[in-house]
Amino acid sequence: MRRISAAYIDGKMIFVTVGSQKFQFNRLLKKLDNLIQEKVIQEEVFAQTGYSDYKPENYNYKPFLDHAEFNQYIDKCDMVITHGGTGVIISAIKDGKKVIAVPRLAKYGEHVDDHQLQLLEQFGEMNLIETCVDIENLAECYNRALKTTYNKYQSNTQTIIGDIESYIASLKNDKS
Repeated sequence: MRRISAAYIDGKMIFVTVGSQKFQFNRLLKKLDNLIQEKVIQEEVFAQTGYSDYKPENYNYKPFLDHAEFNQYIDKCDMVITHGGTGVIISAIKDGKKVIAVPRLAKYGEHVDDHQLQLLEQFGEMNLIETCVDIENLAECYNRALKTTYNKYQSNTQTIIGDIESYIASLKNDKS
């Protein structure tokens, strides 16, 4: 893990996570390094870099975090920049964090297919996150995310449970 000392604005923090699947996401990590170098991003940044072999120069990182460490960073941060994994996105938006999601793409060896594009499109259409399909637009997405108020996450778990309970009740009534 690299230690960087710098003056950060307002004590704010960005947590970057690229997941734990056996794919690199060097493209995102390099772009973040550039944006910090250019002073576009001035907050403290910490990244969970996974299987990426790129070593950030302008922010702290660790390849893997255990569950408790991961949750500590989610709790501490103001913004999450992540790949298109639904788990981390839902976790972050449930906690009221702003999320910028960049899809892993097969053509860069970041995944086996491009399914994250469709996932992020849905999250974006619901105004839950900032979707950054083109990494070259990350600065614009970052600046837009700072100014945007996103919808709050609304779980539909209780609706699904209610539907299942109603269905089970209807089955019992049919047998009577």
